[in-house]
Amino acid sequence: MDQRLKLEVVDRREFVVGGAAAAMLVALLGRTGTATAQDKQPTFDEAMKAIVGDKKADESQVDIKLPEIAENGNTVPYSVTVESPMSDDSYVKTVHVLSSGNPSPTIATFHFTPMSGKAEISSRMRLAKTQDIYAVAELSDGSIHVGKRTVKVTIGGCGG
Repeated sequence: MDQRLKLEVVDRREFVVGGAAAAMLVALLGRTGTATAQDKQPTFDEAMKAIVGDKKADESQVDIKLPEIAENGNTVPYSVTVESPMSDDSYVKTVHVLSSGNPSPTIATFHFTPMSGKAEISSRMRLAKTQDIYAVAELSDGSIHVGKRTVKVTIGGCGG
């Protein structure tokens, strides 16, 4: 029996597809499949506890404007205003916007200085379902103020 080596020519397309498949296999095998502390999103309670800690939150000074019913949860407008003189002695340092029903509770964090003039923000958020929205303001004196509003997210304007 005569054993001869047969050489096949691989064209460029087969080479690229094979290389991409090998790269995907390496990437998939590189993941252990277990969630690390960095991969895990905090729950709403964990996120709120990280901001507020053991302090008692005052339910004043924070005004949240949201629609009562959001027909499209992909783009819900909101604004937050915190009453503060915004002076060197008394000003809003940070405003955190949190959601109680999204997979990731932190929507946004805004930082202020006395030079900001006003502690006022407006933006849009994405909401997964009907839920409560919280605005947590940290003031320069260490006090915490919280505002809360509920938004009903409908599916196609038909309730949900």
